[in-house]
Amino acid sequence: MELKGKVAVITGGASGIGEAVARRFAAAGARVALFDANVTGGERVAASLGSAATFHQVDVTDEAGVLAAVSAAKDRHGAIHICLNFAGIGSATRTVGKSGPHPLDVFKKVININLIGTFNVLRLCAEVMARQEPVTADGQRGVIVNTASIAAYEGQIGQAAYSASKGGVVGMTLPVARDLAQLGIRCNTIVPGLIHTPLFDTLEPHVFSALESSVLNPRRLGRADEIAHTAQWIVENDYVNAECIRVDGGIRMQPR
Repeated sequence: MELKGKVAVITGGASGIGEAVARRFAAAGARVALFDANVTGGERVAASLGSAATFHQVDVTDEAGVLAAVSAAKDRHGAIHICLNFAGIGSATRTVGKSGPHPLDVFKKVININLIGTFNVLRLCAEVMARQEPVTADGQRGVIVNTASIAAYEGQIGQAAYSASKGGVVGMTLPVARDLAQLGIRCNTIVPGLIHTPLFDTLEPHVFSALESSVLNPRRLGRADEIAHTAQWIVENDYVNAECIRVDGGIRMQPR
């Protein structure tokens, strides 16, 4: 599917990887609808992209709110061809720690945003895609790109909630792709490793260096645009479907 002239919904588009995706897609001629709870960041990114972008304040776990935002994006841009899910949060809480068992509300929050929020957005975007005419010769109507994490496979100490949420995203990739196949909608998942987002800038230099040296090759953190490039490739290559693609420099995470 060619990006030029297409419309992409991007959750988490106000910063980090989501922002990098928005900028790459807009540069390739796509129009983007940024879904994020961060109003300041979302408005900043949308303003910098001009008429190619709109910002929609969204809580991805809110069914009514996402439905309203999807409808607004379609009304403004005329269609939705691509859904990219980058909204998510982390957690560092042991199953049993010094303060007792893992707080259940913390576990639920991570699952709600990372897993349920992802499904909430993709299902509502897919409904819009299904009603549209195909845009490729082989009947493609839309593309969904979700985001997991290598923690889905190699969760570290304290990552029970985060790993479960990302493992759920990996696990639903194939059945969602199967569900949507007859509608001409593909579904894939990017599985990033250690990507250099602003969060890493708060680390002590020796900690940052240790993280870089843990990557197999190249020995550095990944760049947000490298994930954005992968998202672009997935959208543009119509024969990529139902895949979970690691983009991690070959790293295999240790327990801590």
